[in-house]
Amino acid sequence: MNSGLFRHRITIQKHEADANENGFRSPEEQKYLNVKSAWAMIKTLSDKGSAYEFYEAATTHAQNTNSFVIRYTPGITADMRIKYNGRTFEILSVINDGELNKTLTIVGRELI
Repeated sequence: MNSGLFRHRITIQKHEADANENGFRSPEEQKYLNVKSAWAMIKTLSDKGSAYEFYEAATTHAQNTNSFVIRYTPGITADMRIKYNGRTFEILSVINDGELNKTLTIVGRELI
């Protein structure tokens, strides 16, 4: 694994589970907690030779869909989100590459 490729700093966040007295939060009240900051390698899914072309074919070709490769971290799930460079990405899937517990590939779509 070439550590020089992991040059982008991302923050993984999870939704705070607190609710108001009515049992829900308005979008303005939603809060996210930082779970982990990690160095990542970022690829767009339209890259030639991407291992995720199957995924791209299954989507509506939404713009700003990226894959973030990070060192393996247990507990990252699809109900979290990624903050990167002032942008927010919803996590579409989390893949343990080769089931080797070395790297995770996180597929995310930018929220606009």
